[in-house]
Amino acid sequence: MISNLFTKIFGSRNDRTIKNLRKTVALINALETQLEALSDEDLKAKTAEFRERYDNGQSLGDILPEAFAVVREASKRVNGMRHFDVQLLGGMVLHQGRIAEMRTGEGKTLTATLPAYLNGLTGKGVHVITVNDYLAKRDAETNRPLFEFLGLTVGCNVPGMMPQQKKQAYAADITYGTNNEFGFDYLRDNMAFSIDERVQRPLFYAVVDEVDSILIDEARTPLIISGPAEDSSELYTEINTIVPLLELQEKEDEEGIEGDGDFTIDEKSKQVHLTERGQIKVEELLTERGLIEEGDSLYSAASITLLSHVYAALRAHKLYQKDVDYVIKENEVIIIDEHTGRSMEGRRWSEGLHQAVEAKEGVKIQNENQTLASITFQNYFRLYETLAGMTGTADTEAFEFQSIYGLDTVVMPTNKPMIRDDRADLVYLTQEEKYEAILADIKDCQERGQPVLVGTISIESSEYLSQFLRKEKIKHNVLNAKFHAQEADIVSDAGLPGTVTIATNMAGRGTDIVLGGNWNSEVEKLENPTDEQIAEIKAAWKIRHDAVIDAGGLHIIGTERHESRRIDNQLRGRSGRQGDAGSSRFYLSMDDALMRIFAGERMTNMMRKLGMQRGEAIEHPWVNRAIENAQRKVEARNFDVRKQLLEYDDVANDQRRVVYSQRNELLEEGDISETITAIRGDVLAGVIDQYIAPQSLAEMWDIPGLEERLKQDFLIELPITQWLADDNKLYEEKLRERIEEAVEQAYKQKEEMVGDSVLRQFEKAIMLQSLDQHWKDHLAAMDHLRQGIHLRGYAQKNPKQEYKRESFELFSEMLENLKVDVVGILSKVQVRAEEDVEKVEEQHRKSENAPREYQHEEAEHVGGEAPQSAQVMARSEPKVGRNDPCPCGSGQKYKQCCGKLK
Repeated sequence: MISNLFTKIFGSRNDRTIKNLRKTVALINALETQLEALSDEDLKAKTAEFRERYDNGQSLGDILPEAFAVVREASKRVNGMRHFDVQLLGGMVLHQGRIAEMRTGEGKTLTATLPAYLNGLTGKGVHVITVNDYLAKRDAETNRPLFEFLGLTVGCNVPGMMPQQKKQAYAADITYGTNNEFGFDYLRDNMAFSIDERVQRPLFYAVVDEVDSILIDEARTPLIISGPAEDSSELYTEINTIVPLLELQEKEDEEGIEGDGDFTIDEKSKQVHLTERGQIKVEELLTERGLIEEGDSLYSAASITLLSHVYAALRAHKLYQKDVDYVIKENEVIIIDEHTGRSMEGRRWSEGLHQAVEAKEGVKIQNENQTLASITFQNYFRLYETLAGMTGTADTEAFEFQSIYGLDTVVMPTNKPMIRDDRADLVYLTQEEKYEAILADIKDCQERGQPVLVGTISIESSEYLSQFLRKEKIKHNVLNAKFHAQEADIVSDAGLPGTVTIATNMAGRGTDIVLGGNWNSEVEKLENPTDEQIAEIKAAWKIRHDAVIDAGGLHIIGTERHESRRIDNQLRGRSGRQGDAGSSRFYLSMDDALMRIFAGERMTNMMRKLGMQRGEAIEHPWVNRAIENAQRKVEARNFDVRKQLLEYDDVANDQRRVVYSQRNELLEEGDISETITAIRGDVLAGVIDQYIAPQSLAEMWDIPGLEERLKQDFLIELPITQWLADDNKLYEEKLRERIEEAVEQAYKQKEEMVGDSVLRQFEKAIMLQSLDQHWKDHLAAMDHLRQGIHLRGYAQKNPKQEYKRESFELFSEMLENLKVDVVGILSKVQVRAEEDVEKVEEQHRKSENAPREYQHEEAEHVGGEAPQSAQVMARSEPKVGRNDPCPCGSGQKYKQCCGKLK
């Protein structure tokens, strides 16, 4: 109450921020008349003037008022569009590296031109990041004339471009592209075999459009580049036959009470769990098929990879539905993005889930993949010197933006007051009643000539509703992943009087629905339209526009509440743009997933007790609050998932930074002989230590063993026994020095034989090849570690701490193995000419250019970055019976301790 009083007196933090920025807006507006008087040439010359001032030490903040005023004036002349004051405010917030929350229709694309121009003056490269290729191309082409008028270059970065085209796109002052493509280019650059193959410059400034979608929704899924590994399709097919034999148990086993099913489903976390009875049954079925030995446990080290296959198959059958989570297209399983409803060609779930779905659907099972490189969006975007974002719905996630990315959210005032009528939710008992009510609402709107946008949360829902409308002979358009190609046309027609459009989730997001239809798209369909034709189209549009306004503007119908309030707000935000009339309402039923999971039987029984008749709905603020609380719970869980993913990836990120930094130094250095000499010294010292322990007595030395080892590892025969016999004063330190000198001399002789430049080139090629191979193997080891790390919790250990400790040990081991590998190859290999170096480079390139997949991992369960192919492991420790004492030393039976099913 006291904080509310303070807010009323002093204003909120957001109000104070806006108030301070308005002073700069006044400065920009004061320059307008002066700039209007300039010729085009004089206006263009401002860019060179600003660049000179920046080079002379003036900050971008000092140049900002004039630069923004110049962009506004140029936009008026080139595009016929003048930036509103709220867009100037948004531009300043973006320049400061914050998030600007701007309502739909407030002109985010035009707002981004302001900080893009200002930061583009530095010549360091500005990245404007959008959610899909269509928007990246559209925004680049829309804004290209403006930036080129001002003397800045524009590039567009989309999938399928040749490396040289990508280089040109990144060399531009301002580059538009998608989040995935920027992330994958970063990973590809860190797999390049020469500097010329890299396309990105150092990451300087980025503006992320639809920042909530990219930094929040997609942050649960890392970017992964993977290559084919071993084929294990038969194993997936075999395990697929087991799942139909297992029975669902409605509730988890309780203390002393075992259920009669084989597995339970946790819909909230999208996981399945085997019961104790299920474990025994699966073990029997696997034994029958010869996949595990008689009496072996599914949870023993030898069977742990089989366990992940069983869980993948269970999830594929019981949690992933056709036409909701994926579609079958040309005999392939194509993932549907749960946030946008778009099909994601070329993307694959990891942890064997995709192969399990392929086995379930009877399509060709594609090989599993090995991770070649991986990064989360959190860690990629934090590489930028300055990061900013804009969206219509960020405030609900302001805490996450601040805690993970260090980004403040500033809510922008609207240019015109918002007059949309957001009506209370209507809750029905059954889904059938809900759809009847939706149908009645659609009919009413269509009769009055009011356009309707119906938002569904899955393809299945959109097609069910579409069938419902077809039966009633109601004409409508469907916008989902199956009709992705017609998206732009469907969205441009969605504002026509009486038009009904069904959209999955936020399909079509980023394109405004203009009341009365989009007259621009009509003009674009004409070849060389005359002024008279354009005037006629505008006049016809004005009549339609006024008719739609009179009918109440665009009406939004939500067929279900999404897990996230933000996505519901995005749907609502399609209506009421720029102060237009509009309305919205959500229709719910107790059969909806969110209501079923969180409201449960208690609310259904209460509604029945109230004596609700068929077709009756509850409309009460209490219901809205209950739904909002349910959404908050899901959002909190999703935040924990993203945070957990980040905590795990932060461990890998530190290692990734070390490897990539080392790799970049290698690429940039022409001569790495000093590094090679240092590595050889380390490896040799380690070898000597094994046979001559530091500060030990001569009687304890194993000289014959050392001579043999030097012969094997360094191809050098040294008569150390003879040296010691000839010189009884040859102590440890002197002996070490003599061995090191002999090894160095042998390497120098090799250098003299093949030539200095050839050996330098060969050293670099071998170092790069070895580093890449060891890094890939390390990623695979990290995958396996991460998949089983949660089991450490059963032994009362913190899985995250264990992961940090063991991953550090793995990394240290990798670096040691890398040194030994490089020194061994360079010591043993016979280099005769430059052709030998070219062969090594060609071999590396061939392996690097093998077919790759670019994917977002399914990261609901925080597992590996992308698993290597499953292998049936050989047992390395004694078999533990279910009733034997647990080997962890707890004193309990194995089945009640580490073998207990969760």
